[in-house]
Amino acid sequence: MGENASFWESLIYAHPTCVTWKQQAEGSIYHLASILFVVGFMGGSGFSGLLYVFSLLGLGFLCSSVWAWLDVCAADIFSWNFILFAICFVQFIYVTYQVRSVSFDKEFQELYTALFQPLGISLTVYRKIVLCCDAEVVTLEKEHCYAMQGKTPIDKLSLLVSGRIRVTVDGEFLHYIFPLQFLDSPEWDSLRPTEEGIFQVTLTAETDCRYVAWRRKKLYLLFAKHRFISRLFSILIGSDIAEKLYALNDRVHVGKGFRYDIRLPNFYHTSLPETPPVPPPRRLQRRSSGRPRPGVPNCSSPRKQ
Repeated sequence: MGENASFWESLIYAHPTCVTWKQQAEGSIYHLASILFVVGFMGGSGFSGLLYVFSLLGLGFLCSSVWAWLDVCAADIFSWNFILFAICFVQFIYVTYQVRSVSFDKEFQELYTALFQPLGISLTVYRKIVLCCDAEVVTLEKEHCYAMQGKTPIDKLSLLVSGRIRVTVDGEFLHYIFPLQFLDSPEWDSLRPTEEGIFQVTLTAETDCRYVAWRRKKLYLLFAKHRFISRLFSILIGSDIAEKLYALNDRVHVGKGFRYDIRLPNFYHTSLPETPPVPPPRRLQRRSSGRPRPGVPNCSSPRKQ
């Protein structure tokens, strides 16, 4: 304890205390460096935040070096500030190179701006998603099928970039798929990573379409490495399925008779809810008991195919 006490005492009291303080303030360069430090430490995250922090801190250390060289005339203060300025400068160049290296084609850039950037996804994370699909945009010509009912295996996840896709079952129209929507989100969500399946619907291009496709196994490997990307796709796919269900429900309520329901791939027909008819008078009810009323279809409940 005595040795520790002597160490701290020598550290504190070894230097003479300041008896008289300088009356004049330091030069403007010193105060400019302090302001740059304060503003620089207010930077955010991401590439833009790093550029902001390193640029302002670098300028602050440069001003401190100039102040130490001209006003203080202290070689050690100048050396340390200049070294810190050099480190900030190198970091700024490195981050700038990373930002410039993260460049995409026009369609991928538009996809990032429209879908991923509003969710706060950084360019580095988006680059991993793009590299997973080999940075390739696939073209689907008009009236060509992306998937055929009962034939095409579910081995990828695709996102429509441009065009319009028509979804049908046994020739019956279900709904459209528009840009920034997944082509096969219900099929993807219905299978586990180890399961295999085939499409229960037919997807046909109504116009010339462009889409991005991620292979199933490769995408699951990306999910295993980056849980954040897995949660991101889970949210996107869930939102996409909800939009398809709303579109299909609109189709069911507007149409007449029977329509197909994408929510239940094993149930093909869904009847419309009808307003219950007004019960007839008792005399008419007795006469018509046991007979179907004319004009009212006798619909049985849907069964599994």
